Amino acid sequence: MGEKNYTIDALELGPMENFVYLIQDHATKRAAIVDPAWDVPKAIELANQRGYKITDILLTHSHHDHINGIADVLNVFDAELHLLKQEADFWGEHEGTPSLHHGGDEIMLGKTPIKMLHTPGHTPGSTCYHVDDQLMTGDTMFVFGCGRCDFTGGDPEVMFKTLNKIRTDLPSSTTILPGHNYAVKKTSTLAEQIKGNPFMHHHNVQDFVQYRMNTPKRKSPYEAESDPSCGHDH
Repeated sequence: MGEKNYTIDALELGPMENFVYLIQDHATKRAAIVDPAWDVPKAIELANQRGYKITDILLTHSHHDHINGIADVLNVFDAELHLLKQEADFWGEHEGTPSLHHGGDEIMLGKTPIKMLHTPGHTPGSTCYHVDDQLMTGDTMFVFGCGRCDFTGGDPEVMFKTLNKIRTDLPSSTTILPGHNYAVKKTSTLAEQIKGNPFMHHHNVQDFVQYRMNTPKRKSPYEAESDPSCGHDH
């Protein structure tokens, strides 16, 4: 297997344990930042140290804890902002004039293709970014958890469909790169999530809705590793 033509770095930033991802295309020295928030200058410093220019900003969704550093990026780089049209409509405001996309669209970061998957449930236009065998999931899927659906724009029935679509459409070897560090480890494979994530163990939407909507206030509300049912079908 040949050497990858890109690198993805995860920076854990801010009081909510956000992961901000920096995708770097080796051939063109272009970089994309995913969900710039909190101490974004650290990501900018990393890009500068490696000789990369941030040309693209990719949003998984529009919640404040994933977007509050957009201006920090735009103050340094003339970067293009990308999000799904459904999320732009839900958000209602944005920095500058973003490029609006539809699920299935592909962004070319130099020679690195980045596919946008529409994964609603946490918000109407939530997006996962698929690069090769890696999936940046934002607040759609966490390691042994999934995003809350009790906020404005959330829909547990839609989340049920989204998680099942991820399960069926992507290889089980796919690496999950979540939007927050809420679990006992930072990354996982889809196979591990199918086996051990209780939010992926429901066979009908009614059971899923009851489970998701009745468990938003646990100490770590997005993460299910400590749940006694974790790893068991129910």
